[in-house]
Amino acid sequence: MKNWIYITFVFLAHVSCSDKITKSENLDKSNIVFIITDDHAYQALSAYDDKVISTPNIDRLASEGMLFNKAFVTNSICSPSRAVALTGKFSHLNSVRDNLDVFDTTQVTFPKILRKHGYETAIYGKWHLKSNPIGFDYWEVLPDQGHYYHPEFLTSYGEVKTEGYVTDVITDKAIHYLETLRDRTKPFMLMYNHKAPHRQWWPSMQDLEAFKNRRIPVPESLFDDYKTKSRASIDAEMRIADHMALSADNKIAPELLEKLNYKEFLSWYEGAYLERFNRLTPEEQDQWIKVYGPINDDFEKINPKGKALTLWKFQRYMKDYLGVIKSVDRNVGRLLDYLDDNNLTQNTMVVYTSDQGFFLGEHGWFDKRFMYEESFRTPLLMRYPEKIKPNTINSDLVQNIDFAPTVLDIAGIDIPSEMQGQSLVPLFMDNKVDWRKALYYHYYEYPGIHMVKRHYGIRTKRYKLIRFYYDIEAWELYDLEKDPNEMQNIYNNPEYTEIQSKLHKQLEELRLYYKDSDSLNQMFINSDLKRLKQLENKT
Repeated sequence: MKNWIYITFVFLAHVSCSDKITKSENLDKSNIVFIITDDHAYQALSAYDDKVISTPNIDRLASEGMLFNKAFVTNSICSPSRAVALTGKFSHLNSVRDNLDVFDTTQVTFPKILRKHGYETAIYGKWHLKSNPIGFDYWEVLPDQGHYYHPEFLTSYGEVKTEGYVTDVITDKAIHYLETLRDRTKPFMLMYNHKAPHRQWWPSMQDLEAFKNRRIPVPESLFDDYKTKSRASIDAEMRIADHMALSADNKIAPELLEKLNYKEFLSWYEGAYLERFNRLTPEEQDQWIKVYGPINDDFEKINPKGKALTLWKFQRYMKDYLGVIKSVDRNVGRLLDYLDDNNLTQNTMVVYTSDQGFFLGEHGWFDKRFMYEESFRTPLLMRYPEKIKPNTINSDLVQNIDFAPTVLDIAGIDIPSEMQGQSLVPLFMDNKVDWRKALYYHYYEYPGIHMVKRHYGIRTKRYKLIRFYYDIEAWELYDLEKDPNEMQNIYNNPEYTEIQSKLHKQLEELRLYYKDSDSLNQMFINSDLKRLKQLENKT
């Protein structure tokens, strides 16, 4: 009898302990997985548009959660966008306006706040903020842009070299953290950040021919003549026709370009191609040549010129870009499966976004930077079973300044007053919430690569007003309802006099609200000119 009582006591104690372990897995606070890709255009995500690619794993977050179809950034360029996501503040207040700025890690960020409130925090993948990550219990990040094949990682204990394809490696590290490293008595916040699909779009070996037999639809504005636009569009150096690299971007061997007497737009293009090719193992190089050798042969045979060359470059660009995204989708699926298999789905908010949008041939361009929709708008999907119903679509004007407040709200933590965004949580439950009526945008990196002029502007549900400045003074206005492709600049069109006046007033109100000003711009211009002079003296 005594033995029976003892066995019963031990069993109940074990059950009680098991309950505690289960509670420690689920906890009172929600876990957060924050996924940021690099340059992933919403047009290349089938939850938004299935014309060019199928992304079934990422689409799960839309079918099991919420898709935001009017999500935007504050400054469409890599480093600044990441600083905005961390701080909830615009570029002019968070220390990073362009890709040369170093992130000030002493300022308030949502990982730091989460950590103070009992969360364990980790980041794997792309960081791209020049200073080392602060506010993370675990971190392994790519130096600067990082490499697609056999990448190096910076860690708290030095630089480490890895084998494999970067998207797979980052996912391996993230899953290893979840499976082995994390403290299961704490809620976690994992930033799972991909290099892909950043230029120059080197697909994994298994995806080299994923789009071989596909003809990618050509956007209507591929041959935009910028007739009604300002000089800013004409001067930008991001046209597929003129500025895309046949070598580094389109994978044409430098020796073939020399044979065809083709001169690349920038001198470093061919060297960049060779550097990346030489990172491959001999076996990978053989596989690469088997795929791209015939492409090179075909290019030599047809030797396209003029519009034919632009169309050829567009198809090659898109096939590699989409091939890179195939790997992202597959690996996001691996991570979501891990959450499912380990009972972490119900109590984990998963966010999928990109640091900005990207031009996929629209207006003849690749890259981003402009306030036009394809660059300004970004994918945003959120799954959070506790608060978001499956297959929900939101059409409010949301922005990446809202990410930090949202994460803190989910964690039940007060949002610091210095954060300029708003929590998206009210939108999870009621699409009729009184929400912002306009967005503000400001881009600074000029002079710089791609030579996109400095500009700022306002976007409402229907209209967009942009001011280009610095070595130009120009305004553009678009009616997004009548002209969604932004082909007709209607600034000074008499039919829009009243609208134009109203937008100017709203823009100044937004600038005041977000603490931006012309005097601040001039201060930045002066400091940037000084920095540019210092760089010129060094070279």
